[in-house]
Amino acid sequence: MSVNIDLVHFLVVSVFSFLIGLEVRSYRDQVMDLQKESYFFGDIRTFSFVGILGYILFKIDTSLNELLYIAGFLAITILYAILYTKNLQENRRSILLFIVMLLVYSFGALIQKEPLWMTALLYVAIVFILNSNRGVDKFVKDINISEFETLGKMVLLSAVILPLLPDTKSIPYIPLSPFKIWLAVVVISAISYSGYILQKYFFPSKGYYLTGIFGGSYSSTATTVVLARKAKKAKGLSVIDAAIISATSVMYLRLIVIALIFNFSIGKRLLLPFALLALFGFVVSFFYLKNQKENKGHPDIVDQNPLELKTAFLFAALFVAMIVITNYVTNHYGESGLEILSFIVGFTDIDPFILSILTGKFTITHTQIVAAIMIAAGSNNLLKALYALWFGGYKYTYKSATWISLLGVVTIFLGLYYEKLL
Repeated sequence: MSVNIDLVHFLVVSVFSFLIGLEVRSYRDQVMDLQKESYFFGDIRTFSFVGILGYILFKIDTSLNELLYIAGFLAITILYAILYTKNLQENRRSILLFIVMLLVYSFGALIQKEPLWMTALLYVAIVFILNSNRGVDKFVKDINISEFETLGKMVLLSAVILPLLPDTKSIPYIPLSPFKIWLAVVVISAISYSGYILQKYFFPSKGYYLTGIFGGSYSSTATTVVLARKAKKAKGLSVIDAAIISATSVMYLRLIVIALIFNFSIGKRLLLPFALLALFGFVVSFFYLKNQKENKGHPDIVDQNPLELKTAFLFAALFVAMIVITNYVTNHYGESGLEILSFIVGFTDIDPFILSILTGKFTITHTQIVAAIMIAAGSNNLLKALYALWFGGYKYTYKSATWISLLGVVTIFLGLYYEKLL
């Protein structure tokens, strides 16, 4: 027995329209808590009949070039214009419910012209947005608008400037095209920005440990400094030791993701050793977290947007510089020179260096690239251990500094002897 498709469409439109009418009633009740005298456009039955009307007019309008359907749209618009004129007299300008009603009116045409999932998706979107009213208000109230202005600039640079850059090797001594250089900057910035947004706006006051995890996803060094200062102020807490160690553990996972994106072969080789080092770090951090009896404080987040334009341009400059330096060192000093360079670079920002050896065309093998990344990551751990001791004081951060140093020494050892350990 086959089900009549027109009956299914009619029932879906009727049910969706009715349910949205209920959501509109709920939304109106919320608004009326603040505005006692308001004029609204329709109720549950109105939205239900508007949905059915849209379905019927579109169904019978196949031979009239949708003239009846358009007439229904114009009629609803005229009725709302009359109501809107009244609202303007009382300084009320919202057109939200009118837009929702037009979307409900479109159900009838949409379900007959497109797959059912599209109508269902539109229904879910309407319900979600109507219910997110208070949450969005709170989010907008707490948000730093300047950061999203920065995001808009980066989107502009990515969507407009990136396609205009030549994808040919036009810069002397640089084995990459301008397009690929800027693309690498955009990808790294996006990874860092995602961790920053998660920490600042979705987990802003969830304790030290989550701060370490999300902070490590975009800057384990900056996160270590912030947490070390907090440890000194709090006279030492086991949970802060756990957070500092977890930030470094997340760094290993972040480097795996970056390597897999830009050089999948290298990423596969780093996957096992870096995953084991990250796992070891998390196990140690869980030990300190478990021993923490009480945690009443929350750290200040690393309030430095990694997507600032000046940061992106500085990163691009460092990226290009590291390509030139790495190319010179590998050509003149070979593997030993690369190892020394990797160790030195670890005491700075390692992302430009790692990105340069992942994307550049150098006279080095994949094994040497993996070893260089390991050495750079290990020496960077030693730098973070020094920062922890300096900003937090030996008495309060020696435990986390010791474990970070141990991870650093092990990582450097793996890098130096990686080829022999294969």
